[in-house]
Amino acid sequence: MATVVLFHSVYGLRPAVHEAAARLRAAGHEVHTPDLFEGRTADTVEEAMELKDEIGRDELLMRAVTVTAPLSERGLVYAGFSLGGSIAQNLALADTRARALLLMHGTSDIAEDAAVDELPVQLHVAEPDPFEPHDWLNAWYLRMQRAGADVEIFRYAGAGHLFTDEGLDDFDGEAVEQMWRTALGFLSEF
Repeated sequence: MATVVLFHSVYGLRPAVHEAAARLRAAGHEVHTPDLFEGRTADTVEEAMELKDEIGRDELLMRAVTVTAPLSERGLVYAGFSLGGSIAQNLALADTRARALLLMHGTSDIAEDAAVDELPVQLHVAEPDPFEPHDWLNAWYLRMQRAGADVEIFRYAGAGHLFTDEGLDDFDGEAVEQMWRTALGFLSEF
């Protein structure tokens, strides 16, 4: 089975991330859940954005690289929720040994010179999603394909942005179960 590094959302390492990791472990995967916020969490999106901005994007990426570098020889599956998806994407596109990329609720810009060798990518996103608008996702999809990724996008109508976190208003239990059935099938190939 796969070695998965699962990055938390802008809310920090909350129970929803631990629950997701437990699902992955129950399916036989080795899962690492780095705490990029060093124990801090947020209860509101405003608090979460302040926390992210206080730490800074460069520092978050450095912390993520520090955690994943010793594991990368194994051929990692990078995964993440929202902000964590953005971080996972950046790391996967830079890691020639990456086995797959599982994104939930979030993507990131793609460097013009990004190149991967048919990296399997699966994105799960709300429809509509104010943080991942339709036009952005279309352009993202095309750039990922141009970079060499093999991308699948799954949309969940009526779900909120972070629909996998039971502690938030966005939570959608039906969408969560559907997403995990699809994602676990994807991960079973690695």
